[in-house]
Amino acid sequence: MWTTLIWIAVALVAIGLYLSWTAGRLDRLHARLDAARAALDAQLLRRASVAQEVATSGMLDPAASIVLYQAAHAARQAEEEQREVAESELSQALRAVFGEPEQVEAVRRVPGGEEAAGELAAAVRRVPMARRFHNDAVRAARALRRHRKVRWFRLAGHAPFPLAFEMDDEPPSALADRAAQG
Repeated sequence: MWTTLIWIAVALVAIGLYLSWTAGRLDRLHARLDAARAALDAQLLRRASVAQEVATSGMLDPAASIVLYQAAHAARQAEEEQREVAESELSQALRAVFGEPEQVEAVRRVPGGEEAAGELAAAVRRVPMARRFHNDAVRAARALRRHRKVRWFRLAGHAPFPLAFEMDDEPPSALADRAAQG
């Protein structure tokens, strides 16, 4: 009888340790997710800020400046529910303005344009990477949260279910080529 109780106690301790380890793992995934989201937000803000600087610098023709400025401003001011749409619209505006290598070359020829084109190319290149890291963290957290043991024992606590950030982040080909050269 005592051996049965000891084995039951050992089994309960083992289960408790396993659940504790799983909860710790889930907590680390949520921390990774928060860090990835902060990095994504920083890269999106940087891209919008650099796009606004280029739009207001006088390096572009007036129509392109207005299109780029409005899209960048909307992306910076968007509420969380509209953020993916606003960021996608900024990507589309960047492709419309910098779709051809001639437009990038025209910016580069203006005083200060070389630096501005390089900064914009770097900002545009970093957004897809940051989004990929964020969405990878979301996938990992979702996979663990779908396990029965996590749901039954409520190991996720009150943390919201992680959501991927879906947007059009295709860079303009001329800027992507510029980033590869620089």
